[in-house]
Amino acid sequence: MTAVEPRVRVEGITHRFGELTALDDVVLDIAPGELLTLLGPSGCGKTTLLRIIAGFERPSEGRVLIDGDDVTSLPANKRPTNLVFQRPTLFPHLDVFGNVAFGLSVARVDKAEQRRRVAEALALVRLEGYEKRRSHELSGGQMQRVALARALVNRPAVLLLDEPLSALDLKIRLEMEVELRRVHRETGATFVYVTHDQREAMALSDRLVVMNDGHVEQVDTPTEVYRCPSSVFAAQFVGDANVLPVEVLEADSGGSSLLALGEHRMRVACPPTAAGPAWLVLRPEAVRVAGSNANGLPDALTGRVRDVAFRGTGFTYRIELPALGLHVKAETHVASVPHEVDEPVAVEWDGDACWLLERAASETEPPPPPIAAEADLEIAPEPGR
Repeated sequence: MTAVEPRVRVEGITHRFGELTALDDVVLDIAPGELLTLLGPSGCGKTTLLRIIAGFERPSEGRVLIDGDDVTSLPANKRPTNLVFQRPTLFPHLDVFGNVAFGLSVARVDKAEQRRRVAEALALVRLEGYEKRRSHELSGGQMQRVALARALVNRPAVLLLDEPLSALDLKIRLEMEVELRRVHRETGATFVYVTHDQREAMALSDRLVVMNDGHVEQVDTPTEVYRCPSSVFAAQFVGDANVLPVEVLEADSGGSSLLALGEHRMRVACPPTAAGPAWLVLRPEAVRVAGSNANGLPDALTGRVRDVAFRGTGFTYRIELPALGLHVKAETHVASVPHEVDEPVAVEWDGDACWLLERAASETEPPPPPIAAEADLEIAPEPGR
């Protein structure tokens, strides 16, 4: 079977702002029709990479190919791409029709074709009948739909979206997520999406690109990134996992390992790992919490609740484990009886709910989260390039 040519290929992209390296040798293939998300904290380089694909930045090193053609030296208006910005920047002197048709007018598409394509684009974003409205007559969500229609009407090979939902309130954001998935299915276009919101990324994406400090940490489906993170950073950023230092005492070829967590011994079902120091990755929802005198958790560790918060679907806890000198995060279902701050509790988890990562012997705590750099704090250009 012949391999499918990537819609976008990023080859060894490095980019510097003065002495600051915003991207360091990034390599990435994006398939036709894929919705791929660049996910990471502010300053990780994701917006810089998106702007390089769009043509608003020229990389210091490396190439960008679209459908096999090297577009690295092409300006933004010569590329088969369109960019939807974080905040919808509509032309206030134009109505909705004029805003959506702007790119077609610049391309000198005839009037009849403009009307047909604008009508199709507005129907796609469910804004039929809004053609004569001005931007001040639209809600934030409607303005972002107009911006999406304006990008889609030009039929780009690649649609680039730079945190397009972050300025919207939660209810509208959730509605727009549904609409974006629908538009992606109906158009079959290639979407490259940027966000720092891991919940949003997992809900939307075919694949995630987890980025940190200008590097790609992991590229995989949302399910695999969540279940099998490839680094401590990916484990903590996607799902806020517990990452605990353990010692692997023995590992067998059947896929289980015997671990030492302080004086506690446990067997976990993980891919074989060499004996020695390791990180135990444990998702908060896998941690069970009970009163310290509970008989239902015979292999439990004892601790004390240091923080509790109600999250709508349940409670989240931060529990101190004095014998280990560390804390664990736990999430319980809303139906459970909440535990109070300073209450003694017992915690345990199933061995098949864990994942192991390599750890240097000198590492006793996970690395701190990265400090935001200025490279991602860029002002988006106005539309109508």
